Amino acid sequence: MIGPRLRRFAAGYRGFSRNARIFISGSFLSSAAFGLFFVNFNLYLAARGFDPSTIGLVATTSGLSIAAAAIPASILANRLGRRNTMLVGAATVMVAFLGFLTLDALPAIFMLTALYGTGQQLMQIPASPFLTENSKPDQRNEVFALNGAMFNLSQVIAGLSAGALVGLFLGGGSSNQVASFHLLLVGMFVLIGGTALLLIVIGDDRHRAGIADTGVLPPEPNQPPVAASGMRTRLSRIGIHVSEPRLFLKLVAPGFLVAIGAGQVLPFLNLYIVGRFRLDLSTTNAVFAVSALGTMIAILIQPGIARRYGKIQSVVLVQAASIPFIIVLGFAPWIPLVIVGMTVRNALMNAANPVFNAYVMGRVKPLERATITAGQSMVWSIGWAIGGIYYSTVQATLGFARGYDINFLTIIAFYSIATTLYYLWFARPERALAQGLAAAPANPAP
Repeated sequence: MIGPRLRRFAAGYRGFSRNARIFISGSFLSSAAFGLFFVNFNLYLAARGFDPSTIGLVATTSGLSIAAAAIPASILANRLGRRNTMLVGAATVMVAFLGFLTLDALPAIFMLTALYGTGQQLMQIPASPFLTENSKPDQRNEVFALNGAMFNLSQVIAGLSAGALVGLFLGGGSSNQVASFHLLLVGMFVLIGGTALLLIVIGDDRHRAGIADTGVLPPEPNQPPVAASGMRTRLSRIGIHVSEPRLFLKLVAPGFLVAIGAGQVLPFLNLYIVGRFRLDLSTTNAVFAVSALGTMIAILIQPGIARRYGKIQSVVLVQAASIPFIIVLGFAPWIPLVIVGMTVRNALMNAANPVFNAYVMGRVKPLERATITAGQSMVWSIGWAIGGIYYSTVQATLGFARGYDINFLTIIAFYSIATTLYYLWFARPERALAQGLAAAPANPAP
């Protein structure tokens, strides 16, 4: 019984295109760099003596810069091509890393954080359209899932390696944490450079942005055809393509709520773990690596759940199941339980992302893919920035312990609302459509 299931599972991950394989390899390297930056940057700022309010403002700057870069990145992805835009992004991130190595004044940190966020957007906005255009429709769940799994595998390897190297060469202490971040920056720079080299191997893909695609799903049921307005025509001329605004809004709105909830906890989860349980830098990186390993496994399994229950129903299922583990993460008194809560929450919430991204890419036209990806990223970044401001306010007003209590209650509320919207807008219509097709009599052969 297990053998055939494993063979079916493995078969779904075979036969990817050459470009998809190269891209996923490059994504593995860049994800390691981004993960190291995410885990260690706030700890570096804290070691420099900045208070939680200032760290929250830096996070807000990052979110706003990412939001501001989203639409320009989508326009460049359509005009320059997916690959060329990602190469520009890689160069921008490398410049930001060099800046962090040489500049440490607070105004420079704000500027470099914005530069880093912009480069990250230029690398990530074209990613989903590129994977869609270099994969078969019936393999997209697996392609997106493998890319997401490689992201988390890179977090495991990078986190364990970084923790071991820092512990071996630099030890603990505030001054050594600053030196540790600089050491890790050199590694991040090399990883992004490796990503750029792999992207160069990919051929010019500018011709793919306007291709017809048999994987595009039909419009929402019972919706009349949408006439192009003057505003949409003008936006299309500059490279912003939205043919169904109502569908566009539904696809991005739940993510905005998730982002507000996540933005006032997740960027500061390292500070929470270290402040509450007094872990050193090496152990903190190892904790986040274990969490990423659980996420990687869940992402690889998610396409099978999607085939069984439907794409959006599987998204609702795993996101709803993650909410009890947020409670464990925020309120359990022992570090082993907190690690379990963080690992399972991350696994369940992030497992849904590749499947939902594949679903979104199938709901819009090829020229709209970069625009919808930019829209998702922009609302996520704005929500993340709002969450950062909220975090700073709560921490400054209530202090560490009570502040985090409020933060975790807030994320639970926003995740619950977003999951409900996914169900009402997508899962319930998907299930009703499937039931209607199953109940309909078979058409006789002509």
